[in-house]
Amino acid sequence: MADSVNGSNGGEPSPDDRINAVKDAALAALAVADSADALQEWRNQYIGRSGEVTLLLRSVGSLPAEQRAGFGQAANRLKNELEGSFDTRQAEVTAASGPAGAIDVSLPGRKPSGGRLHPITQTVREITAAFGAMGFQTVEGPEVELDRYNFNAMNIPDDHPARDMFDTFWLDRVDEEGARSILLRTHTSPMQARVMEAQDPPIRVVVPGRCYRYEATDASHEWHFNQVEVMAVDEGITFADLKGTLFEFARRVFGPERKVRFRCDFFPFVEPGVDMAVDCFNCEGDPACRICRGSRWLEILGAGMVHPDVLRRAGYDPERYSGFAAGMGVERVAMLKHGIDDIRHFYANDMRFLSQF
Repeated sequence: MADSVNGSNGGEPSPDDRINAVKDAALAALAVADSADALQEWRNQYIGRSGEVTLLLRSVGSLPAEQRAGFGQAANRLKNELEGSFDTRQAEVTAASGPAGAIDVSLPGRKPSGGRLHPITQTVREITAAFGAMGFQTVEGPEVELDRYNFNAMNIPDDHPARDMFDTFWLDRVDEEGARSILLRTHTSPMQARVMEAQDPPIRVVVPGRCYRYEATDASHEWHFNQVEVMAVDEGITFADLKGTLFEFARRVFGPERKVRFRCDFFPFVEPGVDMAVDCFNCEGDPACRICRGSRWLEILGAGMVHPDVLRRAGYDPERYSGFAAGMGVERVAMLKHGIDDIRHFYANDMRFLSQF
């Protein structure tokens, strides 16, 4: 009796039994499919590229030679029969659902996908919140800037070699002397001069904003990017105040266990100048770490004491007042914090990437 059911090999169903089993199951499932989604699911399960019938056809090669031709023909007939049954059932379901384009108002509404802030906007808010908790006021400035604020007020005159560091977008306008005078700002540092001209000390400001540089894009460079400028000016401010403020910022943004390193660096508008790094929060010196690449340190910003000439140009007495300033790239902070290795991901409008934040 068992052989008559399971086939002549005493355990495995015969080829005919396999085809009949798939046919019976497919027709039974098709009979209860009553929506477009159910029909599509049925199609995928039985006659799709990885469906049951396709698997039957792919198994022909595993059969004895004398069974292959008959089994293949039977499987093809089954496929044609199921495709015809599918078309018939699909027409029935469509007719039963009403006129084309009709809306069933009794169905529950579809919940729209929720929007969220761009990861760079999130990072800007996190940075400004960290400084806001320390008494810094957030201000903004113009993206189209005057040359005298972008360069001259920042201790970068026309013949200064540091101008070569900034690949500038100049606007098609010249001053009375025939020189270009308006540009897309290359950094947020011009707001140091604007803020100092507008008010007397004490000053505690943080300035987020977009910047622009005419340079090729690659994994670590974009022609537009975001910076956050930080400045404090008052009587008696020292380098210790700078270190303490930036250390607290690093702890708030990168974690309470972070260590900080300062190294000498040059920026025309500060003296002395430093770069600041935090210890890698992703590894312990592993050469395979894709964030620090084994160096154990991540540079996050440049900083220093405001240059006396910058204070003097703004109308402050550098003998009485001192201050510190720092500037950081928001994209770099976001890349380091989230382990992102290509800055272009932020502006490619790929929802698969943006939805992770």
